[in-house]
Amino acid sequence: MTRLARVLIDPDALRHNLQRARAAAPGRRLLAVVKAGGYGHGMVAAARALAGADGFGVATVGEGLALREAGLSAPVLVLEGPAGPAEVEAAAAAGLAVVLHHEAQLRWLEEARPPRPVPVWVKLDTGMHRLGFDPAMAPALAQRLAACAAAAPPPAWMTHFANADDRDDPLTTEQIRRFAAAVDGLPGARSLANSAGVLGWPGSHGDWVRPGIMLYGASPFAGATGPELELRPAMTFTSRLIAVHRRRRGEALGYGGEYVCPEDMPVGVVAAGYGDGYPRHAAAGTPVLVGGRRVSLVGRVSMDMITVDLRAHPEARVGDPVVLWGEGLPVEEVARHAGTIAYELLCHAGARPASREVLGPECT
Repeated sequence: MTRLARVLIDPDALRHNLQRARAAAPGRRLLAVVKAGGYGHGMVAAARALAGADGFGVATVGEGLALREAGLSAPVLVLEGPAGPAEVEAAAAAGLAVVLHHEAQLRWLEEARPPRPVPVWVKLDTGMHRLGFDPAMAPALAQRLAACAAAAPPPAWMTHFANADDRDDPLTTEQIRRFAAAVDGLPGARSLANSAGVLGWPGSHGDWVRPGIMLYGASPFAGATGPELELRPAMTFTSRLIAVHRRRRGEALGYGGEYVCPEDMPVGVVAAGYGDGYPRHAAAGTPVLVGGRRVSLVGRVSMDMITVDLRAHPEARVGDPVVLWGEGLPVEEVARHAGTIAYELLCHAGARPASREVLGPECT
């Protein structure tokens, strides 16, 4: 039998969010980021629904090859670049573009003899301090790539923001300035903006924008939710009540007995737990929708089940539908109660086999 906990994916919501990104960055080319299994939505399904994008961003060459094997012919950029010399050849054979962020990758490209030139994006470290070349190296990198037979000229230039989720943080403005100074006068497209850049930093839009989390309906900004930004949740994590009990005052619920009933009260059991991707560290009080009404998580999250306080919904019955996040309950709100971010919850959802379902056609 099918597991009651299900992750429902709405392709129409993905398409709506894509148009929201286009409206926020008019005239720019758009790279839809579908790495990490499409942020938990299914990489191929997400890419098909986002077919109106100008290209796709993935983390690895393997993810790019999976898109090609699924029949997707749009431009694909490997954001972490090649992991070794063989991946330069594999990327070239599949027509993938690669990011170069390290000297070793540049050497692999210079030593390669691929069947066709590889489109290259060069990542500059303007303040994230994770990956990327020193911005002062940009002119020398441009010269080396112009002399590299394996690189398709000219390279595109990119950077990544560290604090763009905070619209009051001055580092983003400084990163934009550093990037502009580094690539001034160099040929090639520019790309700076992630989802936060698309929505909050119009001066960062460049030639290509690279939205990720916003395409899936979640906010890139701390303290905001997707619906507040005119985004629609593409994932709804659902299940059902499988038991309703009347518990007595003083009775402890679940492993560890962390929650003790303050009075006689109805308690529901939902068929979903950390084995399905629900956050184990979600705190008591985390909202859950039962039959469209808000109730609160109580007790410790188990592998397969959670318990909820039904005092706010005493009419609830076994079989009632439950929304853990998604339509009607922003994932960001659940993430705050779990001490994490929406990205993590979306990526972990639907961990059980066959638990993800795409609603309607994936593309029009």
